[in-house]
Amino acid sequence: MSVAPLLPGATLGVVGGGQLGRMFVHAAQAMGYETAVLDPDPASPAGGVAHHHVHAEYLDAQSLRRLADLSDAVTTEFENVPARSLALLGELVSVAPAAAAVSTCQDRAAEKAQFARSGVRCAPHAVIEHDEQVQAVAEELMPGILKTARLGYDGKGQAIVTSRNELAAAWRSMQRVPCVLERRLPLAAELSVIVARNAEGHAVHFPVQQNLHRDGILAVTQAPAPDVTEAVQREAVDGALRIASDLAYVGVLCIEYFVLADGTLVANEMAPRPHNSGHYTIDACDVSQFDLQVRALAGLPLIAPRLHSPAVMLNLLGDLWWRAGGPRPTEPPWHEVLALPGAHLHLYGKTEPRRGRKMGHLTFTAADAGAAREAAQAAAARLGIEPF
Repeated sequence: MSVAPLLPGATLGVVGGGQLGRMFVHAAQAMGYETAVLDPDPASPAGGVAHHHVHAEYLDAQSLRRLADLSDAVTTEFENVPARSLALLGELVSVAPAAAAVSTCQDRAAEKAQFARSGVRCAPHAVIEHDEQVQAVAEELMPGILKTARLGYDGKGQAIVTSRNELAAAWRSMQRVPCVLERRLPLAAELSVIVARNAEGHAVHFPVQQNLHRDGILAVTQAPAPDVTEAVQREAVDGALRIASDLAYVGVLCIEYFVLADGTLVANEMAPRPHNSGHYTIDACDVSQFDLQVRALAGLPLIAPRLHSPAVMLNLLGDLWWRAGGPRPTEPPWHEVLALPGAHLHLYGKTEPRRGRKMGHLTFTAADAGAAREAAQAAAARLGIEPF
């Protein structure tokens, strides 16, 4: 299907005002677009830099119409925007990704089913919606991880269980909401693949990234992935492209994978938006994930991104502001970090550095991967971040 492009001067809207929306707005504005943000927080990072900021809850029908009136096309910046909001917007203006695709990504059970339809392996699992299903869980799923089917991210809504009694207790603690129980697997590495696909079905992808999570939150991303074979990387990319195609996806999509101890690749989850693990693309690629988000939404040509510099990205959490142990947060020693070669500091404009809150990221680029890792390790030492 051929789609007439929206040229610079048009207005691109985004539902959600967090840091992903902020970086989308920056990319859109750099290309000459007007921008509009819908978010209930008057101090949202994206709303503070957009041309228009609609202060409203995501399901407020009048405000959704206001965003549609302002915008020539609308996207989303985080996966928990209600799919119903996107469906309502889709009746008024072009929306990408579509509500149906986002809805699939919002439900772990639907997500697992999509992996199966696309021929992509995932962890052995069971869907739990009733007490009887707790008692019927197969023994080979233990030990496992119980995850709420909806609204879980950054390690939230999860519990490790080693027996049926622990499973029952964990499910009760989660208020008996629909859940997915996954068997715990021996992990060797964590990967992610970011793809961009347009309405005509053309898709491109970034290099496979290797990730390290701590306490369920992304801590470090290395690109290209240093510890996995080319065959595994090809399998990861092929799977991500199939999933995007089968979803008829338009926009930027991230598929997260686990590499098991025996070398097997299994899909973990997907995010219908740019991803934390792809922030390095701003500094290390000739087009970033946010540039491709703009292009896909506006119907502009998608070009295959080129990684011009190996990169290591450190996620910066609010904990860094509390390292000194005083009664008030203290600004980290950015002057020391920025003295290191290849340092690119990105702070998200959040005024309250709470523990566990994503405040920014720090990317190191270099002529070779070893030099990027060395500089990133030096920065981690200066900031008090655990080495990787």
